[in-house]
Amino acid sequence: MDKQRFGRHRKIMPFEPGSVEALREASREKAASLNQHVLGYGAVAEAEWAAADIAAPDLDEMRRYRLARIRSELKRRDYAGALLYDPVNIRYATDSTNMQLWVAHNPTRHCFVATEGPVVLFDYFSCEHLSDHSGVVDEVRPAVSWMYLYSGELTEQKVRRWGAGIAELVDEHGGGNRRIAVDHINPEGVEELARRGIAIGNGEAVMENARLIKSPDEILAMRRAIVACEAAMGEMEAALKPGISENELWAELHRGNIARGGEWIETRLLSSGPRTNPWFQECSARIVENGDLVAFDTDLIGPYGFCADLSRTWLCGDRQPSNEQRDLFRIAAGQISQNTDLMRPGISFRDLVERSAVPPDDCYPTRYGVLYHGVGLADEYPTLPHAGDWTADTPDGVLEPGMVLCVESYIGRLGGREGVKIEEQILITESGNEKLSAYPLDERLL
Repeated sequence: MDKQRFGRHRKIMPFEPGSVEALREASREKAASLNQHVLGYGAVAEAEWAAADIAAPDLDEMRRYRLARIRSELKRRDYAGALLYDPVNIRYATDSTNMQLWVAHNPTRHCFVATEGPVVLFDYFSCEHLSDHSGVVDEVRPAVSWMYLYSGELTEQKVRRWGAGIAELVDEHGGGNRRIAVDHINPEGVEELARRGIAIGNGEAVMENARLIKSPDEILAMRRAIVACEAAMGEMEAALKPGISENELWAELHRGNIARGGEWIETRLLSSGPRTNPWFQECSARIVENGDLVAFDTDLIGPYGFCADLSRTWLCGDRQPSNEQRDLFRIAAGQISQNTDLMRPGISFRDLVERSAVPPDDCYPTRYGVLYHGVGLADEYPTLPHAGDWTADTPDGVLEPGMVLCVESYIGRLGGREGVKIEEQILITESGNEKLSAYPLDERLL
């Protein structure tokens, strides 16, 4: 061993009696100062946002707004608080993240938002530093996870320990109210809370309504997420050449999103040539050929955790489009344009879909499942089907300023070779609407 070289290494700080807590606190402070949300999104994204003249959102104000929205909804529905497991809901309540996709299917992180009281985040082991930046989390406790991965056949014992922690918060901050809203929970948790005299209600209803109306700062963050998404789409389009595989092309969108501080992509909806009809083919190893249509849906969770949900269809290579390709594209673009014009405050969901343009008869059987859907930190309420798909259990409502919806079109003939997918992201304003997405349509197909 090279003793001289070894001697240049920094020695590990020795533990002294009573020093553990001080070291732990110093470690937490260091980690919190290096949190991704503190460090920001980097020079590439910041330069693109500056070029687009989009101001930075006031994140402290945005977090306070969200928390007020949640508590207002809890009060309206007479709940003592909300218990949240969905990582998107936890992000909305705390603006903190931790292994978002993993915790979506491994319930090892949850949050309690008291209607009158603190926000308590139950986080994964040794993860206290991940929410220190937020300013709205009052306390971090270790999560008690009773999923089978951790508890095995001792789930009953572990769920009782978990339930004791939730009951303590309800007793202390509920003011005698023992009703809480819960978004996702396994049967054992329902039974344990009931055993402790705690009734649970629909936390999804609370959170979807809280998330419905975006603040000006949320809109700024969403604009930035869309700019980042569209920059990644540009890199993706530049890579589109005959001979590339669908998977390789899709990877360009992932790379561009992550490079700009984005978080994940919810689907794999990219297809080419004959795989574009019918829709909903996940991307594959198929090699894209000259003259193919390539259609995709970004479904992208970008910077600030906001969704950029855009669809485009491009022509690959240097061939002229066929008349059929142009016709399909013209129908899809026309449907998007007509339906966007209908989106305004005060129109009811039912009236909107009744007046909306629909695919022609030979394309109607392959229509997209919805005409419009809400969008924010992910796809959100409401979801508005075609008028022909409206049923007695389809909820009605009214478009309001501050709502953001995506307008969708898929046009492909039943039994046809190819299809066209287009989707735009639209802000409902006081006087009408504003299209937030700006990526141009393929001029060759227009």
